[in-house]
Amino acid sequence: MSDKVLLVTGGGRGIGAAICRLAGKRGYAVAVNYRADAASAAAVVADIAAAGGRAVAVQADVSREEEVERLFAETDARLGRLTHLVNNAGITGPAGRFEGVTTATLKEVLAVNVLGAFLCARAALRRMSTRRGGGGGVIINLSSAAATLGAADLWVWYAASKAALETMSVGLGREVACEGVRVCGVAPGFTATELLERSGNPERFRRIGAQIPLGRPARPEEIGETVLFLLSNAASYVTATVLRAAGGR
Repeated sequence: MSDKVLLVTGGGRGIGAAICRLAGKRGYAVAVNYRADAASAAAVVADIAAAGGRAVAVQADVSREEEVERLFAETDARLGRLTHLVNNAGITGPAGRFEGVTTATLKEVLAVNVLGAFLCARAALRRMSTRRGGGGGVIINLSSAAATLGAADLWVWYAASKAALETMSVGLGREVACEGVRVCGVAPGFTATELLERSGNPERFRRIGAQIPLGRPARPEEIGETVLFLLSNAASYVTATVLRAAGGR
């Protein structure tokens, strides 16, 4: 069993997949969580194995408490006691003005992005906290630059859900700082993932990307490197904060 066991929710695609691949190369045993796309998760696992690492794919909908409990139990059983968690799973719903968003979209986005992250953080703490017999660990919550920019005319509800994760990162980080657990957020800006391509208006996002001070969207691997830094001992004195990785925007 590895002494560094990492679970990445929504780890089959985009930023999550980049985090998983980088972590696998750096000695983490990686649980690649996915909700529906088994093929993408399997491809990430295969890439990690081909590079000499250990990984498993675990299906679960993080918005459902019973599935979260199964996800963590299966990770423990297959890889060892969890030491690191990245709450990456997130959805946006269709882009548009707030007045047109459906109640169903609001409920689903908040259930996955907020409730899901909270349920996973709680399950992780029950394994990591020295108050619960754990050996410590790290929790990273993937927020978004939208949490402070607001995402007007696009995804106000998504931005609000990510703002909740930033508040949780600060408050929970302070709460468990003396229990061997660090909690941080990472707030990416526009990132070149398939999520943008599936948004229905990828050209709009490309135009916004050109307005970023660094002149382009982020690559998933660049956000992955930021997350891996915070997961590592190099960030041992960093907690209860959010690191913005938005190209200056």
